[in-house]
Amino acid sequence: MSQQIDHLLTEDRRFAPPADFVQNAVAKPGIYDEAADDRLSFWAARSRELLHWHTPFTNVLDWSNPPFAKWFDDGKLNVAYNCLDRHVEAGNGDRVAIHFEGEPGDSRSVTYAELTAEVKRVANVLAGLGVGQGDRVAIYLPMIPEAIASLLAVARLGAVHSVVFGGFSADSLRARIDDAGAKVVITADGGYRKGKASALKPAVDQALSDRGDGEQATVEKVLVVRRTEQEVEWTDGRDVWWHDVVPAASAEHEAEAFDAENPLFILYTSGTTGKPKGILHTSGGYLTQAAFTHRNVFDLHPETDVYWCTADIGWITGHSYVTYGPLANGATQVLYEGTPEFPEPGRWWDIIEKYGVSIFYTAPTAVRSFMKQGREIPQKRDLSSLRLLGSVGEPINPEAWMWFREVIGSGLTPIVDTWWQTETGAIMISALPGVTETKPGSAQVALPGVEIDVVDEKGEAVGNDAGGLLVVTDPWPSMLRGIWGDPDRFVETYWKMFADKGFYFAGDGARLDEDGDIWLLGRVDDVMNVSGHRLSTAEIESALVAHDATAEAAVVGASDETTGQAVVAFVILKESFLKDNSAEGLANTLRQWVGEQIGPIARPRDVYIVGELPKTRSGKIMRRLLRDVAEGREVGDTQTLADTAVMSVIARQVK
Repeated sequence: MSQQIDHLLTEDRRFAPPADFVQNAVAKPGIYDEAADDRLSFWAARSRELLHWHTPFTNVLDWSNPPFAKWFDDGKLNVAYNCLDRHVEAGNGDRVAIHFEGEPGDSRSVTYAELTAEVKRVANVLAGLGVGQGDRVAIYLPMIPEAIASLLAVARLGAVHSVVFGGFSADSLRARIDDAGAKVVITADGGYRKGKASALKPAVDQALSDRGDGEQATVEKVLVVRRTEQEVEWTDGRDVWWHDVVPAASAEHEAEAFDAENPLFILYTSGTTGKPKGILHTSGGYLTQAAFTHRNVFDLHPETDVYWCTADIGWITGHSYVTYGPLANGATQVLYEGTPEFPEPGRWWDIIEKYGVSIFYTAPTAVRSFMKQGREIPQKRDLSSLRLLGSVGEPINPEAWMWFREVIGSGLTPIVDTWWQTETGAIMISALPGVTETKPGSAQVALPGVEIDVVDEKGEAVGNDAGGLLVVTDPWPSMLRGIWGDPDRFVETYWKMFADKGFYFAGDGARLDEDGDIWLLGRVDDVMNVSGHRLSTAEIESALVAHDATAEAAVVGASDETTGQAVVAFVILKESFLKDNSAEGLANTLRQWVGEQIGPIARPRDVYIVGELPKTRSGKIMRRLLRDVAEGREVGDTQTLADTAVMSVIARQVK
């Protein structure tokens, strides 16, 4: 089957960055030419400029055994030293590293000097528990400062962390602990979510319990943070209270230099079934690209900016743009524990107003949920401190992009729509604010030093004004170094399709517009074949959201005897429209609307009006579950959903 993807929507709005933004921007237009002239020299210069190397590197890239790359492999550095000590030594110890806001309303601000001392203490505690270079530490914590301190303490020792999202079940946690062979688990009694204390320690206890065949977990110690004052079961000799040992530990700890290719973390991709897929990242190349992209994509001025990325620490965004990128750059950032609607809608805007957030990075699904609530809520807050907005997680619909710019950004603020993955480690495609004229809904261009193309199934470039498969054509510093313990699966999953060309296949569809800018079309698995036309779910969703009544939409292809596949849409309506219109009438209106906006071929066979969509806690819509409902099957595994009950509600509404 041809991999050419039809594209039917057009977008002709353009927004140049404000003149004062251009004048003070971190990234300058010449950065693209520098990277194009000599890509490897470009990355070497960025790494030397942004990081402290205990032993300077002379090798930039070793690609002698593709797809197993080595970057800066004869250099040595310490990741935690780069994120902490050097800022203190440079006289910035009094700068706030983290403004923490707990969901119940508690708050504290932690300076770089304080965070450095805490990380040294935690490192000493972990070393006392037997953790050394190469050991794996599982981290199962809420969004609290101790989570960031834990990641950095593990990195400081040259050990490997595996963060497991706090919403995952005991079975999911167990699978990840076992696959990584974790020696220590760091957890908490619980965290706060939607106004309630949510337990974490019991899931750890269950994950570590006897398996029934006598096999015991590799875990020797469990370090427990007290956050919610819930009672927990205690295993003497194994469990250790954080508050008993960390404050008492020495705040003196020398950061040892490790090889640039020393493993830094394993992160398991969400939504996997069967054996977990542990994505492995190493140190020097990963930190180089995380720091470079954070500084340039977000136009970071660390002396004056207050940055906030809303991602959870359990996802790659929480690694690269809550922990390593911001702290490597000496940024001041906000860390929020809870949900955006507790105790009422508008909590996020209250936090932006309270801390004077200037850079705000969040998911399109969050933006669309705010659209559903109405612009009156953010307009009651002072958001004038914002000067840059960012989007991550999935393609953002043009109308959601426009709402974000106009309502949250006062019609002036540049938006960076970023494309990247757990596997890529850092942002790969994005506008550069101050350089790029932005287009609503377009991820735009590959970043300097990153080589991206859109190709057909033979690996041939499709050219401008055409769609196909998104590939990375050359190695990049923050690329995954493998799948933990399974090199064959690494090659099979990411490199086999274009093995003759050496391309990394991202699994996403994309198109190039007439200017050569990139538009993401969603996962290739989500592309529908309707009467021989390969249609992108993203474009039909964009058309639906462009209607005034729609807050959010998810589209899937369902089997159809006549057309092969039919378009089925699940739509959340804005609350203001539900008062005066029937759901059935609006569904028919939306069917006709899509036909007018795109063409009869894309008109949904069915439009279901629903109250919620099935989303992971990171905000991604799980379309495979909607496909199950649309085709009348039993709904599949829902354990990665933020709310597992939502599929039962949707199934009832569809019936």
